[in-house]
Amino acid sequence: MAKVGAQRAAELTGKSKSTIQRAMNSGKLSYEMDANDRRIVDVSELERVFGLNSPSQSSSASNAATSVEDELKKAADMIEMERMKMKIKMLEDQLEQKEQNLEDMKAQRDQWQKQAQQVLITSQYSQKQAEEYKAELKNREEEARKRREQMMAERMQKMQGQNQNKKGAPVQRRLTEENLKKEQAAAPSSPINFQGLWQKIKGGKAA
Repeated sequence: MAKVGAQRAAELTGKSKSTIQRAMNSGKLSYEMDANDRRIVDVSELERVFGLNSPSQSSSASNAATSVEDELKKAADMIEMERMKMKIKMLEDQLEQKEQNLEDMKAQRDQWQKQAQQVLITSQYSQKQAEEYKAELKNREEEARKRREQMMAERMQKMQGQNQNKKGAPVQRRLTEENLKKEQAAAPSSPINFQGLWQKIKGGKAA
């Protein structure tokens, strides 16, 4: 006769699968191993030990088992669906959080760019001020240098004028002394005239 596995044996006998397996383990129900190392039992052995259900009973049992399996499958599908819904909700929350973080990063980037532009403008303005101040200092130094040169030129002119005055005075003095000497040489000498007059007086007295 045909040989069936534990599940089909339970359907044929109306017993549970675990009852069939316990009977196999205890030796109450003889079985064989198929090519896939699965325990199988002869239908005649099932009839001997447990008896077989009528076709209607077998069909009812099979339908009941199928209904239970369907319900279990539906329940598993519902659980899996709820799990998937929870996973999708979690992924949506993570995506929303990442999008929010991205928006925050964009806002921070825009703020940093604005601050960088302000710093650059301030730096350029400060550099321009520094260049203007440097140019002003250079102009002031140039003006001060020109004033110093002008003052030095005026001093030199003044000193040259003083030196010319100092050099001209001895020349004029020498000229004055020479004129006086010439006048003295041209005029009669007073001591000589007195001596001649004295001699004349003495000679008159002697005479």
